[in-house]
Amino acid sequence: MPISITPLTPHIGARMAGIDARAPLSQAEVSAVEAGMDRHAVLVLPGQDITDEQQLAFTRNFGPLEEGANSTVRNAELRLAPAFADVSNLDKDGTRLARDNRRRMASLGNRLWHSDASFRAVPARYSILSGRIVTTAGGNTEFADMRAAYDALDARAKAEVENLVCEHSLIYSRQQLGFSDFLPDERVSMKPVLQRLVRTHPVSGRKSLFLSAHIGAIVGWPRPEAMAFIRDLIEHATQPAFVYVHRWTQHDLVMWDNRTTMHRVRRFDDLTLVRDMRRTTTRSDGPTVAQEAA
Repeated sequence: MPISITPLTPHIGARMAGIDARAPLSQAEVSAVEAGMDRHAVLVLPGQDITDEQQLAFTRNFGPLEEGANSTVRNAELRLAPAFADVSNLDKDGTRLARDNRRRMASLGNRLWHSDASFRAVPARYSILSGRIVTTAGGNTEFADMRAAYDALDARAKAEVENLVCEHSLIYSRQQLGFSDFLPDERVSMKPVLQRLVRTHPVSGRKSLFLSAHIGAIVGWPRPEAMAFIRDLIEHATQPAFVYVHRWTQHDLVMWDNRTTMHRVRRFDDLTLVRDMRRTTTRSDGPTVAQEAA
């Protein structure tokens, strides 16, 4: 089947046909996927009944893997290999997580608008999410185009954000929801990192906002002013005109570029329904700004 791409909205998202993520990709196929990502920021590859090993092999076509994605889960509790972010509602025995389960409560932060691994000095490039068991009553994933959001700022706002640097940490995003049950070693590993608020895409040259719920400060600003400003920017950047809503079908494989998007999952009845979603992630080429003691 020839490769084809069908846009899903004017700004963001496209459906891609002609790629079998279960098989080794040719260099031409890798280049076609990357070109699609550079243009659309989110690609939907339907009908990918994929294994964990196949998903890892597919992901490695697009850069080094982001390891240790399950930041608030001990290794003995892992259901999947450490290279996977387990964004299901299942424990290692395949049982639905209880309402007060620590992993469940921490993962509620995924319902906030965020960019994957922005809390790491080298943030994420691509995220690749496989829908093994999906829900149709809720559980949609929404993607916001940070390029379009930047373009829509007026000249004064663009000048104001151009050189700002923010502190990112998982602690900041989880605390927004009242989750503060972090162990001492987690507080060390989750110390804030610095990221530019404006990024330039290395291929397209387009500027975008690097926003995330993981932001907890702007360097040099009083924190209340910083957080009010970031809230206003996120409200601006997630207007419906900039958003693609993905309604899952089983075996969808959805890729997105964390350098140019934010995303969030919508609420579903995770206490009675099962949702098995498995994410692999690649790292960007390097930090957005030199790291200091944030």
